[in-house]
Amino acid sequence: MKATGLLASRAARTHRKAWAAVFAALTLTSLLLGTFGLLLASAGAGHPRVERYAGAALVVAGDQETRFTAKPWGSAPRTTRAGLTERVRVPWAALGVVRQVPGVRAAVADQVFRVGMAGRAALGRPWEAARLAPRVVRQGRAPRRAGEVAVGEVAVGHGARRGARVGARVALRVGGRDAAYTVVGIADGPSAAVYFTAGEARRLSGHPGSLDALGVLARPGVDTGELAARVRHALDAAGVRSVGRRADGDPAALRVLTGNGRGGAEFLDAGPARTGLLELLGSVAATVVLVALLVVSSTVVQALQQRDRELGLLRAVGATPRQLRGAVGKEVGRVAGGAALAGAVGALPGYAVLRALLEAHGALPPGLELPLPPWLWPAPLITAGITVAVARIAAVLACARTAKVRPAEALREAPPGTARKVTGLVLLLAGVSSAGTAVLQHGAAAGAAAGAATVTMVSACALLGPWIAEGAMRLLGAPLRRFGGPGGYLAAANCREAARRSGAALSTVILVVAFVCVQLSAGATLADAGAAQARGALRAGLAVRADGGLPAGAVERIRTVPGVRAATEVVRGTVVVARREAGEPRLDRLPVLGVTPQRLTRTLDPGVREGTVEGLRPGTVAVGADRARSLDARPGSVVTLRFGDGAQARLRVVAIYERSLALGDFLFSRDELLRHLSLPGPAEVLVTAAPDGDHEAVTRALTAAVPGVRVERGAAAPIQVVAPDQALGEVLTVVAVSAIGGFTVIALLSTLSLIALGRRPELRLLRLAGAGRRQLRWMLRLEAAAVALTGLVVGAAVASVPLLAFSLAMAGTVPSLPLGQAALIVAVVAVVTRVGTMLPLRVMLRGRYPGTGPSGW
Repeated sequence: MKATGLLASRAARTHRKAWAAVFAALTLTSLLLGTFGLLLASAGAGHPRVERYAGAALVVAGDQETRFTAKPWGSAPRTTRAGLTERVRVPWAALGVVRQVPGVRAAVADQVFRVGMAGRAALGRPWEAARLAPRVVRQGRAPRRAGEVAVGEVAVGHGARRGARVGARVALRVGGRDAAYTVVGIADGPSAAVYFTAGEARRLSGHPGSLDALGVLARPGVDTGELAARVRHALDAAGVRSVGRRADGDPAALRVLTGNGRGGAEFLDAGPARTGLLELLGSVAATVVLVALLVVSSTVVQALQQRDRELGLLRAVGATPRQLRGAVGKEVGRVAGGAALAGAVGALPGYAVLRALLEAHGALPPGLELPLPPWLWPAPLITAGITVAVARIAAVLACARTAKVRPAEALREAPPGTARKVTGLVLLLAGVSSAGTAVLQHGAAAGAAAGAATVTMVSACALLGPWIAEGAMRLLGAPLRRFGGPGGYLAAANCREAARRSGAALSTVILVVAFVCVQLSAGATLADAGAAQARGALRAGLAVRADGGLPAGAVERIRTVPGVRAATEVVRGTVVVARREAGEPRLDRLPVLGVTPQRLTRTLDPGVREGTVEGLRPGTVAVGADRARSLDARPGSVVTLRFGDGAQARLRVVAIYERSLALGDFLFSRDELLRHLSLPGPAEVLVTAAPDGDHEAVTRALTAAVPGVRVERGAAAPIQVVAPDQALGEVLTVVAVSAIGGFTVIALLSTLSLIALGRRPELRLLRLAGAGRRQLRWMLRLEAAAVALTGLVVGAAVASVPLLAFSLAMAGTVPSLPLGQAALIVAVVAVVTRVGTMLPLRVMLRGRYPGTGPSGW
């Protein structure tokens, strides 16, 4: 033990420069692992914020999850779940059942609906439900008659100039109908709200036989958990279930929510968003961890391989394999321990920065709380321990050969073996095969197959690095010798004879180019294809929008305006598709559009291949071509879908269309989709004017025909569906690319620096043989250029295989990468390879003769 400790301490001091790069890589590894670990833990503990029901002991709400059960091949049935983003309603009968439960002081029905107030959107609720927050009247009194309302303080603040004050008459639009109400009270509250009497709210909600949620106030001294159990038992005994026809095997029992769970009845998007955040974070974290492991292993192995002769000499003078492994392990452990702790300290600030980045880009939905309690703060210490373990394992693997062979053989450099070559070729073939599989897949399956192809092909290139370097140098050797002069001849000879050394640096360049290109190009390809389809689909030149909703019959009035050829109302929603993937049950939540079908192709052309969208009615659907292929659907066939509120429907297919990246996989009639929307978004009508018409006159006529709307002239914004987690995916992609880039810059600098430090005797000999400083600098620059060029070409080729498969499967196009991003990748690789090659040797190249530099070499 003393001998190994002495060897470790002496070696750590002697090779400080070599371990500096390893220290930097391990610090960044620990920092990123700790940051992602904290964010994953925070998302795991996340919950919807409790606002409207903060004063309620518990809340009875509909089942906001849908389930699908399937039997995978050769195993027991499995069930998967997906969150629903539209309101699953509670039957009115539940109110009477809950009121009879012992310990219930009051059961209050809550109904929430969209209200247009002075051209903006607000939420309408019964005043009785205000006590669940609780809310109180600050001025005036509560509404008592059907024509009276109370408004929130924020609503007053925004609308004071519009007359929203006690005693004022306000025009409110609910369900497309306008009516005048008298403001009798101003209530406190953080958001714009309009409170009606219970009877008026029930009439205006559009669902007189059901309610949004049921808040329960407990009697003093009643335990909340016990009361929740009583309410649960009473509802089950009465057979009261959520409203709506659900799929077989998808029970719709009412939920009884307590504590932080109460927020789930208010912020419907928060639960699915939390699930999506966990999945995306896990995927990105896995990619970053994989790259980190490759980088750390490569850096540690390279640092120790430069000392193969030193370690072999220790074996030759009597060090046992156990002593050698122990000394190397302790040496690496000392470096890794300090680096891991330094990274763990920075994990909390890193988490704060990443959290702020997600919030600044709107990647987190409103209402989702991501707590980080103090007991989670030490979590980075666990990831620090993982970092140390990875470094020690890499060290043991790096010195395995030297510790295993006979002392005399340990002094000789071993060429890369046949097993390594065969393994690399097998992985390369597996990657190409996986890419071929991706072409035949759709959606997440295609992405998974392309990702697997990237990982296997990059791993294959890491194993085949020496042979790739040798082949590349054979190709580049002739031009280097012909145009590079003496320095070019030396560069060609060095690269060819030291293929193993060049392969180490080459593998790192291939890794960064391949991973970064795949991460950036996959998203850019889909975004470009979707934007191109959206531009191609848009035929309208005007858009009519109203945040507070359109009055009833607005679309028909717009169509009668002189100069208008066609008008289409567009609403947005979601559906859930149940499917099997390799026998496993899957539920895909997809964004969709609902449209008025009359003359649809004159305003929004989906690119119909079969059938006609003019036949869109309730009970029918148009399907995108890719989705139709996976469902084996054609005009006249029937598909089964689940809407955003969990209701299942069997719909007849009337058309198959091409532009599904822009318009979504399913296109519904407006009336069909509106039935399943709890709070429809801002109204939007696309208008196509006559080609020879006066657009100025048409705009004025539209404003006059539908008061209170905005008419946007010129090219209306293209209609395009947005995936629920698109903003989150974009932010995490930037984080992943930045992390991979940082890792690889460190790895490449460290690898090239270690190679350069190991070449000092070689360069000293070349100087003694008569090579000048200028020739040596030119040789090193050409070597760096050869490594950078080969790495860029091979890395781009590796990335192009899975990217081509992915883009053909998902978008039917070739991959694309913005020119600026491509130029940045090339510039970073070129600069880093040159700096990593030249900087460690700058002192050696200053002296006039060998041994005259400050280092005394």
